[in-house]
This record gives sequence, C-alpha cells and structure tokens, in this order.
Amino acid sequence: METNAHPTTDATPHHTPQTLRAFGTAMNSITVYGALGAIAFLAVAVAASSGHMVNTFMWVRAVLLPVVAVLIYRMAISASRGSRRAFERVGTLAVIMPIAIIGVDLIPGVCPPWYAAMQAVCMPPVIHVALITRGSALRAAFLRGR
Repeated sequence: METNAHPTTDATPHHTPQTLRAFGTAMNSITVYGALGAIAFLAVAVAASSGHMVNTFMWVRAVLLPVVAVLIYRMAISASRGSRRAFERVGTLAVIMPIAIIGVDLIPGVCPPWYAAMQAVCMPPVIHVALITRGSALRAAFLRGR
C-alpha cells in the first residue's frame, strides 16, 4: 500500500480560498482600471471632436493604458495559475504605474489639468492591486521556491 507522505506543493498554495479571493479581487481591480482607462480614452476622443486641444501624448496614453490593463489582466490570470514570473510582473507594474503616470502628468505643460485628474482617478484600482500582491495571502502562495 502506497501512502503519499508529501502532499503536492506545486499548485496547492495557489488554490487556497484566501489566494483565490485575493486573485479575484486583484483581477476585479484590474478590470475597473481598464474600464476607467476606456472612459479616459472616450473623454479624449470627445474633447478632440469638440475642438478642444488634445496633444499626441494624450492620444498615445489614452490608447496604451486600456491595452496595458488587458495585458496585466492576462498576467494576473497566469499568476493565479501559479506563474511566479507573472505574479512578480503584476506586482511590479502595480507599483511603478501610479508613480510614473501621476509623476509624468505633474510635469507642467505635458497635459491639461482635467486629463491629469482623469489619469489620477484611474490609479486607485492599480494601487489596490499593488497592496494585494504584497498581502500575506499571495506572498505565502509564492513563498516557495526562493
């Protein structure tokens, strides 16, 4: 009779109720960020079509940020399936993005105040993801292998 004295550790830490809940919350936050980014894109399009000044920077960022949301969401899915690399990328991006986005928007003349405010409104869900990825549930899931 065989007994398995060593439980499998490859996938089980990534599928505890706390871990699944944390990943679900993170993915919901990323979805909210993507929706806010899409609203920001629509605001830029409406501003441009109504004759307001919209520069290239605003267009590029308005297009890229919702695309980045999709990429981060896909990374979060990979992380929820156990990919340490994807988990680290999601955590790193969630920390760097708010700093970079708000920091660049604060440079005088880069964008109008309404656009900077709109971008700042998009950042709380990303900050929430940064906090979640540094929380105990997800840190414990990826503690093994270091």
